[in-house]
Amino acid sequence: MQLVFATNNLNKIKEVQALIPNHIKLLSLKEIGCFEDIPETQSTIEGNSIEKAAYVKTHYGYDCFADDTGLEVEALNGAPGVYSARYAGEQRSADDNMNKLLTELSTKTNRNAQFKTVVTLQLNNKQHTFTGTCKGEITSTKSGELGFGYDPIFKPKGFQQTFAEMDLSLKNDIGHRGKAILQLVDFLNS
Repeated sequence: MQLVFATNNLNKIKEVQALIPNHIKLLSLKEIGCFEDIPETQSTIEGNSIEKAAYVKTHYGYDCFADDTGLEVEALNGAPGVYSARYAGEQRSADDNMNKLLTELSTKTNRNAQFKTVVTLQLNNKQHTFTGTCKGEITSTKSGELGFGYDPIFKPKGFQQTFAEMDLSLKNDIGHRGKAILQLVDFLNS
């Protein structure tokens, strides 16, 4: 079986490849000739995931899956949420996004947050969605060199290190994307 993973994010591809069984061949957008930015115009994480998967199926004809992820911070009423990647602007800078979030939380005592990933599978003209979350808190400073995005300031519940201080296998075991992808894998294996 081959499936397109509708992303150009090499970090996501690396994370997901580690979770997908060998009998499923992952194709990147580049491998199918998709070089345009896939629209993400929806107001929810679920909506963006569905939109991206439908776009690849409609325009390229491949069975595929897409994900969208957001960081939801309690003290900010769920922000940055669906706008996580471009929270500090269209340049999509992880450092700018983290700095903005840390500034906004500087006077808050509630630092509870969760990552949420929704994966949408387009397979045999049917659509299936899988959701994974990881609860934790936002640290006051960046720590760690691994991972990407908000990983240096997110400490999962029950752990003393940030995602950026964890190796990939641990992050996949406890993380939002790993949970959603494992649901996808279970579905494909059933």
